[in-house]
Amino acid sequence: MELCSDSMTTVQQVSKRKGGLITMPFIIANEAFERVASVGLHINMILYLTGEYHFDNATGASILFWWAAISNFLPTFGAFLSDSYLGRFRVIALGTVVSLLGQAALWLTALLPEARPPHCPHYPDNCAKPNAGQLALLFSAFALMSIGAGGIRPCSLAFGADQFDNPENPKNQRILQSFFNWYYASVAISVIIAIIVIVYIQNKLGWVLGFGVPVALMLVSTITFLLGSKLYVVVKANKSLMTGFAQVLVVAWKNKHLALPPKNSDGGYHHEKGSNLVSPTEKLRFFNKACIARNLDGGLEADGSIWDPWKACTVEQVENLKALIKVLPIWSTSIMIAVTISQNSFPLLQAGTMDRRIIGNFKIPPAWLYVFAVLTMGIWVAIYDRILVPWLAKYTKHKRGLSFELRIGTGLFLSCLATGMAAAVERTRRNRAISLGLAENPLSVVNMSVFWLAPQYCMTGLAEAFNAIGQIEFYYAHFPKSMASIGVALFALGLAVGNLVASLIVLIVDHASKTDGKPSWVSNNLNEGHYDYYYWVLCLLSFVNFFYFIFLYLFVDCYGEEKFRDNNEGECMEEKEEASAKSVSNVF
Repeated sequence: MELCSDSMTTVQQVSKRKGGLITMPFIIANEAFERVASVGLHINMILYLTGEYHFDNATGASILFWWAAISNFLPTFGAFLSDSYLGRFRVIALGTVVSLLGQAALWLTALLPEARPPHCPHYPDNCAKPNAGQLALLFSAFALMSIGAGGIRPCSLAFGADQFDNPENPKNQRILQSFFNWYYASVAISVIIAIIVIVYIQNKLGWVLGFGVPVALMLVSTITFLLGSKLYVVVKANKSLMTGFAQVLVVAWKNKHLALPPKNSDGGYHHEKGSNLVSPTEKLRFFNKACIARNLDGGLEADGSIWDPWKACTVEQVENLKALIKVLPIWSTSIMIAVTISQNSFPLLQAGTMDRRIIGNFKIPPAWLYVFAVLTMGIWVAIYDRILVPWLAKYTKHKRGLSFELRIGTGLFLSCLATGMAAAVERTRRNRAISLGLAENPLSVVNMSVFWLAPQYCMTGLAEAFNAIGQIEFYYAHFPKSMASIGVALFALGLAVGNLVASLIVLIVDHASKTDGKPSWVSNNLNEGHYDYYYWVLCLLSFVNFFYFIFLYLFVDCYGEEKFRDNNEGECMEEKEEASAKSVSNVF
């Protein structure tokens, strides 16, 4: 997804001898191999942490939550670095190399026996824990892979679009759309391959080969991307919207002692030449002080334009920041559903204790169940976009069938059902294990099909399809066009915060449930613990979040009274909503 600022496209210098279809294999292969490696390593990692490093279940899950949080946060920093200083090509190149180093470091932890604790066939509580050096290598690998993802993911799509974007070509939009379709298709295929192939190799052939294959793929990705360096259209770094937000905050604070001009006063505020926005809105009026028109010592050009934005800002900058602040309440509801969506570690441990046979004695790896979530999300998006939207639009009078708010709320409600289903299934699995006398033997297989877990995965995928797409389209519709990238950044930031909250919930549940010598609800022994109680906690919090969303929708004005019009383009929010929604729906 694109996090890099759209403003960079205004400084493109397209060469007729560069860019085009010849660059597509290099760029798409880079993103696809990175996704295969990262997804293939992350989804099965809880088994590696508990089996090879002897972490307990709660600690292992918390480590993965932190890894995911950092991986979702760093793309925002990568976008800022690309926009403001290095440009997209350099950031992607650096990210690719760093990601390769991280995966190689993780491969070493499996390749070298000294890099992890001694093998222990007994229960993890009786096994040696990793020492400081072993932890340093493991966490360094995670950190490097997160940094690499922070460079590749935010700018890969935008960099690919740079190779085709030629406004003078009448077929430009169609060419870009074809590239986007191929790009998203490659990402989807790479995720499926990671879940099926890489996970199978790890489960059946061991961690050395299971980690080595992603390293080889990433090495190929690095070489191919760098080999195409002379073919790329390279856009120079310009300016980041994040810098603009900081400038508004700084200038507004400096001008806090100034009085605001009278309403509807002409020439009272700095604004861009030819802009339709000549005065700021009345909401969040404190920030209006950042664009008050006044004489500045060295801050203005002779014609009155601003050359030092740290001394004075424009109305456009102020309104951009206000637009961001206005959507933050709705954004906050995305944190809890991110917690729900990120619950992959514990279901995988549950699946390991269930009957995984499908054909004869062939047993599917536990992580394969995640395919149900991916397929449900993809199938539902296709059905909704191609079949339901035209039908619903006749009754709702909304171009996208259902409003953004209704789709976001539906996703939140479905996430409540998903956690409730997870609790019910785990209760059934635990009771059956105890009735079979397996309370003290957590590694024994219960005579219960692993496909009992499939419905909760499907419900989670459906919740994500509703909420994620609704979120991104909501941001696109309520931001000016120049802030489209910030909408995707907010979505990624919500995932990051959600993973941090998920880690905190696990730690609190683990410590609070150990009272009076009782086993933790998230004990290493699934049969002695109460993972069903843990899921009920998530279900309760999800319902609280759902009613919080309803409260915001009914009683809090998150969007302001004005509909934002993009400067000099005359593009109303409704028109921009339809165009952005079509492109965003392709992501999923």
